[in-house]
Parts: sequence; C-alpha cells; structure tokens
Amino acid sequence: MNANDLANGHCQPRKGKEHALNAEQAAELLRQLPGWQLHRDGTAIVKDFRFADFHHTLGFINAVGFMANQEDHHPDIEAGYGHCRLLWSTHDVGGLSLNDFVCAARVDALLAR
Repeated sequence: MNANDLANGHCQPRKGKEHALNAEQAAELLRQLPGWQLHRDGTAIVKDFRFADFHHTLGFINAVGFMANQEDHHPDIEAGYGHCRLLWSTHDVGGLSLNDFVCAARVDALLAR
C-alpha cells in the first residue's frame, strides 16, 4: 500500500486489539509517509508542520479538523504561532491502526493541493 492508496482510503470502525498494527506493519506504512515518525511511546505517529504565521496554522488545523470529522477519526493537536504538531493514534485498539495512516496520508494530501 502506497501513500496514494492510503490518502484515497477511508477510516473504518476499528475496536479491539485485533485491529492494532504490529511494529513491522506500522514501520512498513510509515515508510510511505515522509516526515511522519513513530512517537516515542510507540502508540502514535507524529509530524511537525511549520507555517508562516498563526493565520496559516489555524487554517491548517481547521482543514485537518474538517477531514477528521468526516473520517470520524481525530488527532491530538498541539499548536502555536507558525507551527502545529499532529499525533494520530487509535485509542480503541490501544495503539496504531490503519486509520492513523489513512488520516496522516490525507493530511499530506491536503498540503499537496
């Protein structure tokens, strides 16, 4: 599965450990998403974004929020003047699921427009 496949995918309801990705699966998907990294605790993927000012940062957050609501899968967001950090994790599986990588790819696709 490549970044385009992920970005064109949609989130599915995923509950329970059987939907959690193992370390090998997560590493393979992470290779498809430049700039995204495994969070230090291993239960999320993370990427930092830089913008010219707060106005552009807030626009990005709003676009991500709109997409996240459509997919019913929401990131943790940390933001300030000219920067935003997104963390994707699937709490219902206790770690990473395919949904996290779909949403990360969709975020990257937002910026590519």
